[in-house]
Amino acid sequence: MIQTSNLKKIYRTEEVETTALDNVNLNINEGEFVAIMGPSGCGKSTLLNILGLLDNPSEGSYSFLGHEIAGKSERQRADIRKGNIGFVFQSFNLIDELTVYENIELPLLYLKTPAKERKEKVNEAMDQMKMTHRKSHFPQQLSGGQQQRVAVARAIVGKPKLILADEPTGNLDSSNGDDVMGLLSGLHEQGTSIIMVTHSPAYSEYAQRVINLFDGHIVGENMAV
Repeated sequence: MIQTSNLKKIYRTEEVETTALDNVNLNINEGEFVAIMGPSGCGKSTLLNILGLLDNPSEGSYSFLGHEIAGKSERQRADIRKGNIGFVFQSFNLIDELTVYENIELPLLYLKTPAKERKEKVNEAMDQMKMTHRKSHFPQQLSGGQQQRVAVARAIVGKPKLILADEPTGNLDSSNGDDVMGLLSGLHEQGTSIIMVTHSPAYSEYAQRVINLFDGHIVGENMAV
């Protein structure tokens, strides 16, 4: 599903050159649940942005579902991303002016899904995340745990092949964090591929494989026991 070869990301200003990723070689198969761990500033979010087609590498190659991504324009990356990748963020990234229903529906509008099908898919995602009773509420009327459930519902409503989760439990207490990890684990059991950035050793145990990053390098991998 994902293959990178000698992937580099370099940020340049007039005075400074910063290497965020350095020769990252990675293979992730369809249906895997992979956790990426490492200290702050080691390149985890940069790697996730490239894997999610939100950014281009500076050097190296990146193949996603058979498409070579390196060098593609923003529009080309967006076309490949649509319907294939769902995102879950630490800060939820819900739109305050939209209801729960409307936030979840948003990816389907981008996909130009017909109205009847949109309604069915949104209702299914809300039901799966146990948020149907909150469909008319706005994000600020929800708890953090409920907002993250809505964010997960939005990520899965288009039935993407891959979910990228960037510290999905970072703003949650342990009880809500456990709930969100249970939701992601359930999606994985249904066949969804998941790549998750986390600081939590306990939550990394939900993954089949843990990749350790340090200073932009992969410094180790551990398989689940």
